[in-house]
Amino acid sequence: MGQHARAMIEAGLDEAGEAEAMLLTAFAAGDRVAARRLADRLVPRALSLAFRMLADRAEAEDVTQEAMMRLWRAAPDWRTGEGRVSTWLHRVVVNLCIDRLRRRRETALAEVPEPPDPATPPAERLDQAARLRALSDALAGLPERQAQAVALRHLEGLSNPEIAAIMGIGVEAVESLTARGRRALAAALAGRKAELGYED
Repeated sequence: MGQHARAMIEAGLDEAGEAEAMLLTAFAAGDRVAARRLADRLVPRALSLAFRMLADRAEAEDVTQEAMMRLWRAAPDWRTGEGRVSTWLHRVVVNLCIDRLRRRRETALAEVPEPPDPATPPAERLDQAARLRALSDALAGLPERQAQAVALRHLEGLSNPEIAAIMGIGVEAVESLTARGRRALAAALAGRKAELGYED
């Protein structure tokens, strides 16, 4: 096995992870096409995660833009083999979302989310918006590490090892955080099941 391949395995990089790192390195060297290709790969998932956490399209777009700006600023110092670019970006997106949820909770502003897809029936759109807003509010009430773990596991659908890599903790700690976070969310939303249209 070559030294490069061994370094990739040790860093947990697969082909996609290596491609991300190569594109970021190319961007740092001035390749604008590489930046566009990397953004095409990373932005959709980052935006989707931010929207599911914040239940607000405009805020999700702001968070995604800020996360990408941070990535571009970090590009010159990026060392291939240290981990996936997408893993780094997920961590930044989740942290930015949690910051916004905290501020939203502190200021208690009743913001109305952007209208969802007009193709969805109106009643269903209202249900979706209410559920997303309720989930965002409940996430804001969790301790920060629990909110991160729950968002990455249940909103982004990442595996426990992937979450462990993003958060810089062990898999057992992830399992504990997500279990506690789920219980806290269930308790926070328990009285709103009927209102939000959830079945028992």
